[in-house]
Amino acid sequence: MLDINKIRSDFPILSRQINGKPLVYFDNGATSQKPTVVIEAIAKYYEEINANIHRGVHRLSQLATDAYEQSREKIRAHLNAALAHEVLFTSGTTFGINLVSNGFASILKPGDEVLVSALEHHSNIVPWQMLCERTGAVLKVIPMNTHGELIISEYEKLLAGNVKLVAVNHISNALGTVNPIKEMIAKAHAAGAAILIDGAQAVPHLKPDVQELDCDFYVFSGHKICGPTGTGILYGKEAWLNKLPPYQGGGEMIKEVSFEKTTYAELPHKFEAGTPNIAGGIVLGTAVDYMNAVGFENIQQQESELLTYGTQKLLEIEGLTIFGTAKEKTSVISFNINGIHPYDIGAILDKMGIAVRTGHHCAQPIMQFFGIPGTVRASFAFYNTKEEIDMLVTAVKKAKMMLS
Repeated sequence: MLDINKIRSDFPILSRQINGKPLVYFDNGATSQKPTVVIEAIAKYYEEINANIHRGVHRLSQLATDAYEQSREKIRAHLNAALAHEVLFTSGTTFGINLVSNGFASILKPGDEVLVSALEHHSNIVPWQMLCERTGAVLKVIPMNTHGELIISEYEKLLAGNVKLVAVNHISNALGTVNPIKEMIAKAHAAGAAILIDGAQAVPHLKPDVQELDCDFYVFSGHKICGPTGTGILYGKEAWLNKLPPYQGGGEMIKEVSFEKTTYAELPHKFEAGTPNIAGGIVLGTAVDYMNAVGFENIQQQESELLTYGTQKLLEIEGLTIFGTAKEKTSVISFNINGIHPYDIGAILDKMGIAVRTGHHCAQPIMQFFGIPGTVRASFAFYNTKEEIDMLVTAVKKAKMMLS
């Protein structure tokens, strides 16, 4: 069991006020808050070991390099990747997806097929559309039902085509649906297709085991797992990373350069051109350490209780509809109130110190499926409480009264 007061004391921002009210932060799906240990680690890097990595013989460069590579090893262990060089530092999920889609431009041919799902964030749609435009491949969509669940029987039918790559999220950012990715990975491989998992919304809630899942690629962002913004990870199986060409050219990703020919460095440096976000990469390891110290079983228990409690309390409000009612779901509640625009509700909640996300959540196809302009999304983290949910419910009732 979590000592919730101790946990909350780890996050300085949770003690501040917004518009004269205690902050209730329910926008964790967009970004998580940062514990003191992460904030202090950023300052410590710049105060004590700030230097460029890998290329320096001086002491600070060696210290910075060691810290950066130790962080890579922490993340390898966290994901249970087989090899450290299968773990690439990126600027976030979007960068990782674009790196893979760019690489597949050298593999796909006209008539090949790429599958995405109806539940995807724009970052896992647009890069594949761009790839298909470049290569002549065809983009196809795995449909969903009214609960916000993917229709696996339709997925199986689509795999009977000429599918070379499947890209699907682990958890939907807009609805909270947890997709059956292990089953989907096995089915993709049986059809001869590679598969990329967008784990941006999953890693704050669970600990993926990439070897058990057997995914070819897994991407996520550091800022959603209590780490710094501008950080992320692309896990890729060694064989696939060796097969893909470099995404960017520059320093660090080369072995030898002449004006006649350039040869590329080995993994992971082949995909890590230029000076990286060194502080961010190091401190991402600090954030992973923090999350593991809290314990993902504890995180899941706390967030499950919040989801159940929040769903029950919000559904007591007349005229409120929750979108995303999958059997397997994480701590996200997307809702609307009949006749009221979600933006207006969000604006009033902000006046009462409650941070939620409103709009289409970079998932416009989902909103089109339901025939709505967007939703109010309350996304809970392990540092949230039932008392905060009570404050949300009171505020939503007040907003409804004011706007009806």
